Amino acid sequence: MSERTVLLTGAAGGIGEATAAYFTEKNWQVIGVDRSPAKEDFPSSGGLIQADVSLPGEWGKIMEEVTRYTDRLDALVNNAAIQITKPILETSIEEWNRVLNSNLRAVFLSAKSAYSLLKMGGGAIVNVSSVHALVTSKDIASYAASKGGMLALTRAMAIEFADDDIRVNAILPGAVDTKMLRDGMNRAHAGKGSINERLENLASKTVSGKIGTPEEIARAIYFLADHDQSSFMTGQSLVVDGGATAKLSTE
Repeated sequence: MSERTVLLTGAAGGIGEATAAYFTEKNWQVIGVDRSPAKEDFPSSGGLIQADVSLPGEWGKIMEEVTRYTDRLDALVNNAAIQITKPILETSIEEWNRVLNSNLRAVFLSAKSAYSLLKMGGGAIVNVSSVHALVTSKDIASYAASKGGMLALTRAMAIEFADDDIRVNAILPGAVDTKMLRDGMNRAHAGKGSINERLENLASKTVSGKIGTPEEIARAIYFLADHDQSSFMTGQSLVVDGGATAKLSTE
């Protein structure tokens, strides 16, 4: 099989970095996009474009760079996200808009921009949502709203893009050991104590008794992107959370 190409947003973060590495291991060319610059070990078969995917004006530049690498895309992974942990009444309009623009508008913009390259051979879109789209907790409303909206957008895209053989699915990670998770440990949901004590407490609330790794999420993303493995899936939401959402909170 000839080399396949994925466009990956949020490529410099924890899950993004692991996803780039795993797709490269599977002989895909990885074109990343992130506000942060590329690290030295970013896959050499592709490259990282430094841009803000939440801004409409950036996408012309992004796609111009993408077409220097390839004339088609086999997958688009929308992984870029930010999180603000504040009560609703303390969240400013600017903060609300920043989260919704980064986490939801960016998915709309990327799909519109990359569509012509995705339909060249029937590609896949994988939207990285969150278990917060299904069940949530205090002080994270803007993030939960953005990830819930992503699920509705995923279903709408799956319906509209089916005629060009483009599959669209979402993955919903639970607690995964990333900088975003650790930065959010200021909320009461994780209990008290040191960061490690809070992580252990959070892990104990899952059925599996552990926090996920970025590599575990990367493998699930790959499953949804790879036509050979998930060709009969579209418009679906795959929860990867160690069983956290399977367990009643009252038990």
